[in-house]
Amino acid sequence: MKKALSILAIIGLVAFGTSNLIAQDAATPDTSQTEASADTAAEQAEAPAPVEKAPVEEKTEEAAPEVDKTFHQVIKEKFIEGGPSFMGIVLICLILGLAICIERIIYLNMAAPNSKKLLNEIESALQSGGVEAAKEVCRSTRGPVASIFYQGLDRMNEGIDVVEKSVISYGSVQMGLLEKNISWISLFIALAPMLGFMGTVIGMIDAFDAIEAAGDISPSLVAGGIKIALLTTVFGLIVAIILQIFYNYIVAKVDSIVNTMEDASISLVDLLIKHGANHK
Repeated sequence: MKKALSILAIIGLVAFGTSNLIAQDAATPDTSQTEASADTAAEQAEAPAPVEKAPVEEKTEEAAPEVDKTFHQVIKEKFIEGGPSFMGIVLICLILGLAICIERIIYLNMAAPNSKKLLNEIESALQSGGVEAAKEVCRSTRGPVASIFYQGLDRMNEGIDVVEKSVISYGSVQMGLLEKNISWISLFIALAPMLGFMGTVIGMIDAFDAIEAAGDISPSLVAGGIKIALLTTVFGLIVAIILQIFYNYIVAKVDSIVNTMEDASISLVDLLIKHGANHK
């Protein structure tokens, strides 16, 4: 019995000691791992810290906002690109042609007659005051028809044949006044595109001279030279188109006035024949 108790006491002591050793081993830190980690930390401390590069800010150039150019600015820019030599001559053709066109339009609109009203007034004057009263009506009326009527009435005493010839002759004079300076408009219409073509040919020659001097065909060089050369042709054609529109209007206006003059002259001769027959 005492042996059993002594054996149990020894087993208990051994178990208690073993548990204490295990506890101490678990509590004691691993010095080898600690030393290794310490060495690694020291190496990292001695090594120079990597320099972090500041992020480069990419400067993006903001595109300049495109400004819408007016029609006047575009025309001015293209005019300067075309060169002042031929472009200036084409511009002079436009200015002179438009000046003549405006003068003719104003003159023709003022000369447009109201032949029916004038014939009625002359007929009333012939019935009330005779030829002198009718001549006074023509003097106070503006326009080519009134001038023709005055010439016919002024020769009333010489016979109806003389009156008719006088009306026809003075009608030709008035027609010449209506068509005055129109030939200059047609000249500028023909001259403007020809000057443009001449500028184009000279510009092409200059472009080929530049290519020959450079010794190589550069697309930008060729395109720039051809562009400048063609601008004169474009402006010449634009001037011709503008003047042609005004020219056609003026010619149509002249034809209308001439037809009115012819009809009114025939009516005047008939009126004078009737007036002469009534006074016989």
